[in-house]
Amino acid sequence: MSSNNEKHALSPELEKDLPAPLAEAIRRGSVPDEILKHSHDADEAMKAFADNQGQVIELDEATNKRLLRRIDWNLMPIMCVVYGLNYLDKTTISYASVMGIQKDIGLHGSDYQWLGSLFYFGYIAAEYPTARLLQKLPLGKYSAFNIIMWGLTLACFAAVKNFAGAVAIRFFLGVFEAAVTPGFALFTSQWYTKKEQGTRVGIWFSFNGFAQIFGGLVAYGIARGTALHGSAIAPWKIVFLVTGLLTVAVGTIFLFIMPDNQLNARWLTKGDRLLAIERVRVNQQGIGNKHFKMYQLKEAFLDPLTWAFVFYALVADIPNGGISNFFSLLIKSFGYTSEQSLLYGTPGGVVEIVFLIVCGYLGDKLNNRLLVCTSGLITAMIGMILIVALPLSNNGGRLAGYYLTQASPTPFVALLSLVASNVAGYTKKTTVAALYLIGYCAGNIIGPQTFRPKDAPRYVPAEITIICC
Repeated sequence: MSSNNEKHALSPELEKDLPAPLAEAIRRGSVPDEILKHSHDADEAMKAFADNQGQVIELDEATNKRLLRRIDWNLMPIMCVVYGLNYLDKTTISYASVMGIQKDIGLHGSDYQWLGSLFYFGYIAAEYPTARLLQKLPLGKYSAFNIIMWGLTLACFAAVKNFAGAVAIRFFLGVFEAAVTPGFALFTSQWYTKKEQGTRVGIWFSFNGFAQIFGGLVAYGIARGTALHGSAIAPWKIVFLVTGLLTVAVGTIFLFIMPDNQLNARWLTKGDRLLAIERVRVNQQGIGNKHFKMYQLKEAFLDPLTWAFVFYALVADIPNGGISNFFSLLIKSFGYTSEQSLLYGTPGGVVEIVFLIVCGYLGDKLNNRLLVCTSGLITAMIGMILIVALPLSNNGGRLAGYYLTQASPTPFVALLSLVASNVAGYTKKTTVAALYLIGYCAGNIIGPQTFRPKDAPRYVPAEITIICC
């Protein structure tokens, strides 16, 4: 560590590229050595402006709005579709659970519970390595690779014949899907200002709800069609093939549409690329740095807020792990048929969409994302209390309670948007995001274990656990 009276010499070439106050601070020795040694690790934004040869870039309000519209129309649709598939693909097993998979591949006792958890074992094993690769490799291309691979992995589920094969598929599905949430958080922080990020994260995350609607309708259609007309293969296999191959197709489109950053966006002119960087200068976070910085890693681990994020993700996602894997069985336990459980689960997606988009918008508008997001948490608690407190004969009331539980992701999304907007330093940002999602995985591993077969049809211990968390 440099003392304040220790001087540092600056080369004329380096000094001319630095702001005068920063150059003076370096000469005085007031910049710590651990930071100073990374002074040449300029991020992509700084390199772009260096190539601009000092020309002043002005961004007026009309141009800013034009760019924002262009960015939204080119990024948000593909991000929304991919994130919806991310949710659909990992919860397809819930539809399969009432379509005959348990009998066909010989699941017994707690086997199905473990299949629910094993996805997150793969996720948690891959999370930090994939966070480093998201920083090191081209962001768009690495994300596309993982999307295509998880689609192929899911399609392979149709060939599974036993529990061991299902274990392998669920594990590797988690490995490849581990890149999507931290990757999308990086995309959002890279392209949008802090005031815009909460709304955008809410929008692309809300496609979990659209996926729930789409998946339920597709699974119901397949179940009804095969029941009426028969099929060459089991209906649950068709579900895995349809969703898996659809993901591969969308991942291929993502590869060609999604840029790594503003500098290689095909749909922006050279001038607009610089303006797109200029508009996020207010974030004071750059647009990406491929150099690993140990001091930022230490900051991430020593920051109490990091562990507050992790603790919340761990506790709050115990309910998510249970409900996302067991919602079809849970609805069936209310007294509905297997086919009805597929169809009646879809309105829960509408609740999730409304809460995520509205809370994301109001959080940015009122500049208080955390306070606004508590409305989703309270709504979900009310829903779970209805499921537990109402008698088994009140099917409609318990089903309405399930729908209200779908507001529960709202706080998780708000905290994810805070990681994207409030954590500076690319190494620190990717580390905090990875730790946050490791907590998310741990909660989702625990969640399915609370739904024990011996507790069916009421699953009281699971329901009480969900309320407490």
